[in-house]
Amino acid sequence: MSGVETLLTGLAMGESPRWHENRLWFSDWGARQIVAVDSHGAREVVVRTPFDFPFCIDWLPDGRLLIVSGREGCLLRRELDGSLVTHVDLRGVSDKTWNEIVVDGRGNAYVNGVAGTTVLVTPDGSPRRVVDGLAFPNGMTVTPDNATLIVAESYARRLTAFEIASDGSLSNRRVWADLGDGVPDGICIDAENAVWYGDVPNKRCVRVGEGGVVLQTIDLDRGCFACTLGGTDRRTLFLIVAEWRGMEQIPEAARARTGRILTVEVPAPGVGWP
Repeated sequence: MSGVETLLTGLAMGESPRWHENRLWFSDWGARQIVAVDSHGAREVVVRTPFDFPFCIDWLPDGRLLIVSGREGCLLRRELDGSLVTHVDLRGVSDKTWNEIVVDGRGNAYVNGVAGTTVLVTPDGSPRRVVDGLAFPNGMTVTPDNATLIVAESYARRLTAFEIASDGSLSNRRVWADLGDGVPDGICIDAENAVWYGDVPNKRCVRVGEGGVVLQTIDLDRGCFACTLGGTDRRTLFLIVAEWRGMEQIPEAARARTGRILTVEVPAPGVGWP
C-alpha cells in the first residue's frame, strides 16, 4: 500500500499504541517511557517508569492510566496527580510475564500473559482468571457493543474471539480468523468489522475479515509490533515498527533505536476498544 509516512523515529522498543485526547500514546518499553505524540510529530515523555518493561497501557473511564509492569506482575495506575500506585497484583494468578491490556467501555480491564492466561480486572480492582490455554496471547480488541473480545494468539497464528457476559466473563471461544502464515501481535478493529494486525517476523501489517480473508496488506522493511486507528476521524492507521533480533538481543536492539511510528490513511475508521 502506498502513502505510508514516518511520524517518529529513534524509538527503543515501542508497543501498545492508543489514540487518546487527540494524541497517539504508546509505550517505549525499551526506554522505560510512556510517550504521547501529536499529529505533527511533537513528542512528550509523560511517564518514566522505575521498572524495566512497561509493556502496555490503557485508561480507566475516569481518565487514570493503567500500565502493565510485565516482569513484576503488577498492573499499575497513574493517579491524576501523576503518582504511580499498584492497581492490582497479578502474581497470585501467574508468576509469568504479563503482556497486553485492553479496557472495555464498562471499565473492565483484560490483561493477558505469556503463560496463556487472561485475567479480568473489574472496575473495583478485583482480578479473576477468565481464560487459560492461549498460545502466547498478544493484542486484544473489544467490539463497540462490548459483546466480543478478540485476542491475537501469536503462536497459533490465529485471532480468537470470546463472548463477553454482563459481568465481564468470557465464553464461547471460537476461531475468528485463521491467519495461515500470519503471526499476529498488536491488533485493532474497524467499522467494517475487520481487524488490522501487526506481524513482526513477516514484516507487515494486515487487515483481515472474519474467517481470515485478507483485505489489505502493508509490507514493511521491519517488524510491525502493533497498530491502532486514530486521528480526528479515526481513519489514520498508526504502526509501531522496529528491527527484531530476538528476546536475547533486546538490550542491543533497544540501543540501536530502530523503532519508528508510521502512519497511513485507510478507508474504514476505528471503533471499539482500545
